[in-house]
Amino acid sequence: MDVKFLPLAMDLNLGQKTGEGNFVSIDLRSCDLEFGFKSLRTDIPFLDLVRPHLELEEELVSVFRRSLRNADFIGGKMVEVFQHEFAAFCGTLYCTGVGSGTDGLRLALKAAGISAGDIVVTVPNTFIATTEAISQVGAITDFVDVLETTLTMDAQKLNEYLETRCSFDKSGRLIHRGKGRPVRALIPVHLYGQPADMDPLLELARKYRLLVIEDACQAHGAQYFSTREKAWKTAGSFGDAAAFSFYPGKNLGACGEAGAVTTNDKALAERVGMLANHGQSRKYYHDVEGSNSRLDAIQAGILSVKLKHLHQWNQKRRECAALYDRLLGKAPGVVLPYVGPRLRPVFHLYVIRTRRRDALKNHLQRHGVTTGLHYPLPLHLQKSYRGMNFRPGSFPVAETAAARILSLPMGPTLTKDQIEYISDIIFRFMST
Repeated sequence: MDVKFLPLAMDLNLGQKTGEGNFVSIDLRSCDLEFGFKSLRTDIPFLDLVRPHLELEEELVSVFRRSLRNADFIGGKMVEVFQHEFAAFCGTLYCTGVGSGTDGLRLALKAAGISAGDIVVTVPNTFIATTEAISQVGAITDFVDVLETTLTMDAQKLNEYLETRCSFDKSGRLIHRGKGRPVRALIPVHLYGQPADMDPLLELARKYRLLVIEDACQAHGAQYFSTREKAWKTAGSFGDAAAFSFYPGKNLGACGEAGAVTTNDKALAERVGMLANHGQSRKYYHDVEGSNSRLDAIQAGILSVKLKHLHQWNQKRRECAALYDRLLGKAPGVVLPYVGPRLRPVFHLYVIRTRRRDALKNHLQRHGVTTGLHYPLPLHLQKSYRGMNFRPGSFPVAETAAARILSLPMGPTLTKDQIEYISDIIFRFMST
């Protein structure tokens, strides 16, 4: 049999008769040349969004049919049902659907009373939506560094920030002495599906009278054991409010844009709903100026279908992470995601760290493995925030992590063979 190397071929044709005889078409990008052609492998995507939707195709299509038959497009029963279901999933009393996770953060801040000139403290190693939301309510972003283990907000650094830079004025407001502005809120980010260390953060928030708005956009179902409450609690149930994104690539993703705000505060939930619907208390009666950020009915129905599978999907992600851990545990120069005894992450992303990040990323790409960088440049060093006057070295943990992080393929459809293949490539590369 003749073997022809066709660099653009994506299929394997065995025994196909042609004028030249039988041949095999091989995609060079999918071959493991270093392993002596022991196997042929297809490319491994960073996240497979096709298979989960095909498996649920009939259920998802039925949501659209229901909307067509009832003309139920904006609001209505499907939105109400999902809001009730997701609140129960998160362990909160209320959930308000909105147009996106970014809008969820913005509306939660605004509904909580954050306004122009207020300072909101968050972390620099998050997606820009976190700080966009702060800016969009007219507030001022400030940062504290993160823990080296989980890359989530460091309570000790926050305590130093509050003790050394802030003081209460005569009226009891916490004022940043350098900026002369009130410090009003924290946004801890549950990064990569890993909960922030909430107990000490909440203790500081109580001490300094700060609102807490969780950025739970990557943490659907993530849990944290609160020693204060002596119970496991779910992301989205810790603070005054929390924002979730249902972007299609999330653990719970819509088939388009969608988001939600969870809270135990009825008045805050109602304000979020009003602000998301042009400030209307009832149709054409506008108590405040709001915006258009409603969760549409079709997306709500799709999310209800997927929510039934979320526990199973999250468990599958944990199993994939455990296999990565086992196979890469002794890989030279590789730091694995940290999971402490009080954490139950949902691995929205599986992020390793290595000083050889860029070379490893390129090597994996040559072997058909797509990876990601979440995120390659911390926000305080982004061009968009140059006016904040931060410099390299301002937040050393976040900056060091940004130069070393590499997100490996992760998702509920990732197979054991795929993880073994990825891990084998990494182990061999890092051993040279």
